[in-house]
Amino acid sequence: MSHPPQRIARSLTRFGRPPPIRKPLRRNWRTRLPVPHVNIVGRAFAPCRLEDYYYATVQDNAMYMTYIHESAPRPPPRQIRLTYDPSNPYARFRHNPPIGGSQLGTKPPPADTPDNVVCLEKIVLHSFMKQAIASRSNLLGLVMAMRALTGETEKGGGKHAVSGVQVVYGKKSVGGWIRPGVPAGAKVELRGAPMYDFLGQLVEFVLPRLKDFPGIMLPPPSASEHSPSAVSGVVSIGLSPAAMAFFPQIEVNIDAYPKSYGMHVHFVTNAVGVGAENRARALLSAFQLPFTRR
Repeated sequence: MSHPPQRIARSLTRFGRPPPIRKPLRRNWRTRLPVPHVNIVGRAFAPCRLEDYYYATVQDNAMYMTYIHESAPRPPPRQIRLTYDPSNPYARFRHNPPIGGSQLGTKPPPADTPDNVVCLEKIVLHSFMKQAIASRSNLLGLVMAMRALTGETEKGGGKHAVSGVQVVYGKKSVGGWIRPGVPAGAKVELRGAPMYDFLGQLVEFVLPRLKDFPGIMLPPPSASEHSPSAVSGVVSIGLSPAAMAFFPQIEVNIDAYPKSYGMHVHFVTNAVGVGAENRARALLSAFQLPFTRR
């Protein structure tokens, strides 16, 4: 069945032109540029090597190494009663702690399934600077170094969940020189591809060049597995100021920074329950992060 030429021309014209704008876009009052009504997310230009390595190799090995076989169903959780009767109107707004505590250190990990294999959720870099208490302008060099090190800026790449480098303020008075609301340092949270890029640089460029670096110390065998840190699934290490100069982003232009800054690195995983920190260490060891025991 053939269509007349007039009908074909009208269809090409109708599908070839853009649709009419039914709702005008609002404009930025500074740049006068249109602002889209949806969040535009910029994607990565190349796949992340360590992220692909996790899903291709580490994920299966981590499940095999941390799998706990349960031959019988778990017993019901312990019923912990409250100190006061919640139906009592005189105790409704009173602090009501449970009798027996929260049992945080004795809660077993969730059942092992392919959906809850241990993985990295984020990496938090935190640096404390005592000189910032006297003047917040002393934080400028630290913030510049953090931005160069991580490449994170607020809402960078169109990702509205990216908070960039944040200034850390004091929450309570400590020793009379840290007060609430006083700037004391800076921190940045890394997720996704930037998180794996930082981990790769740390393992391949920084740690091998540190002098007399024995590895990340493990707790002694007598350490309790029910402490709050052991059930948190967070592995924390500290880097000296000399380590920051070994990162490629800082080393290429180290004269631009007035001094080197030490920092704490917190590897946050999704592991919870008893033995969570051990599962987190097993995951990080797959990325060639060295652990050693005294």
